[in-house]
Amino acid sequence: MTRKTALLIIDAQTGIIEGPPDGPVHNAAGLLQTMQGILLKARQQSIPVWYVQDLDVAAVEDEAFATHPAIAPLPGEPIIFKRATDSFHGTDLHDQLQAAGIQHLVIMGCQTPYCIDSACRKATTLGYDVTLVKDGHSTTDNDVLSAEQIIAHHNKILHGMGNLEPFILVRHSEENLFEPTHDSYR
Repeated sequence: MTRKTALLIIDAQTGIIEGPPDGPVHNAAGLLQTMQGILLKARQQSIPVWYVQDLDVAAVEDEAFATHPAIAPLPGEPIIFKRATDSFHGTDLHDQLQAAGIQHLVIMGCQTPYCIDSACRKATTLGYDVTLVKDGHSTTDNDVLSAEQIIAHHNKILHGMGNLEPFILVRHSEENLFEPTHDSYR
């Protein structure tokens, strides 16, 4: 079955990726390189792109608030502003995706245990199959685990996680992410 796909870039803001106030995230340079490559492929294949920005990162006019310039949105690419970790909560993201006929989301961005995790899980409850880019999300260390451990943990626990029909697959950036493989597992 063919599903219309969109790329969702979550909280890839300068203040998170490079800091301050929240970064730098683990392997920031590698993350940006991966995200640039995926974004380029999406645009070349006419895959629609949505950006989500967290209003708690910094004041809207601050450089820290802006999407990192290496992966900045093009004119016409929607930007959703959110206050919660869940990109769908209190926003019209779901309505916009539905209006565009999207059924499959490729997700990448920051912070893995918060905004990436909650978006992946919520998307499945809203009926989307999700592809999480294995090497396309990052975070910072916490008091218990290193960022690298957190990322590996989430890649493991989110792979195959679902709610009824829709579910999450974790795939490497070198794969054809925009061609969902979910049906081969159903």
